[in-house]
Amino acid sequence: MVAPILTIAEAAPLLAGRGSLVGLDLGTRTIGIASSDPDRRLATPVETIARKQFTPDAARILSLAEARGAAGFVLGLPVNMDGSEGPRAQSARAFARNFARLTELPIILWDERLSTAAVEREMIATDMSRARRAEVVDQQAAVFILQGALDRLRHIAGDR
Repeated sequence: MVAPILTIAEAAPLLAGRGSLVGLDLGTRTIGIASSDPDRRLATPVETIARKQFTPDAARILSLAEARGAAGFVLGLPVNMDGSEGPRAQSARAFARNFARLTELPIILWDERLSTAAVEREMIATDMSRARRAEVVDQQAAVFILQGALDRLRHIAGDR
C-alpha cells in the first residue's frame, strides 16, 4: 500500500489519537528531522541527515520514525512567497511520492515559507555561533515546520 499524501486538514481526521509525528525539512544537502511527543504537543529536534541517496536517506527516516512510534510525517513544502510552487516544491513533492511507496503512514505537506529564515534569525538573536547554527539549522527548521503543523492540528480538533 502507498501512503496518502495529504494537506493538514485532510490528514487530521485520519490520524490515530496518539502517536508522534516526524517533521522533515528537506534541503539539497541535508534533511533536518524533528519529532513530536505522542500527544502531539511539542516538537523537538532529532538529527540532521547528510543526504546521500534516496534509499539510505529514506531508510534512516523510517528507522527514526519506527523508534518513536510515529503515526505520520510532516514534510515541509517550500512554497514561493506568492503561493506558487517552484523547483524546490516540486522536488519535495517528488520526495513525498517516492517516500510514500515505502510506508503506509500518512505524509502531510506543510507550507514552510520562511521557516529556515525564521530559525536563523532566532539563533542569531540568542548569539549562537555561526558554526553551531550550521550544525543545527536544519533540525531547528524541522522543529519549526512540525510545531506549526501540531498547532494547526490542535486548532482543527478544536473546530470539530
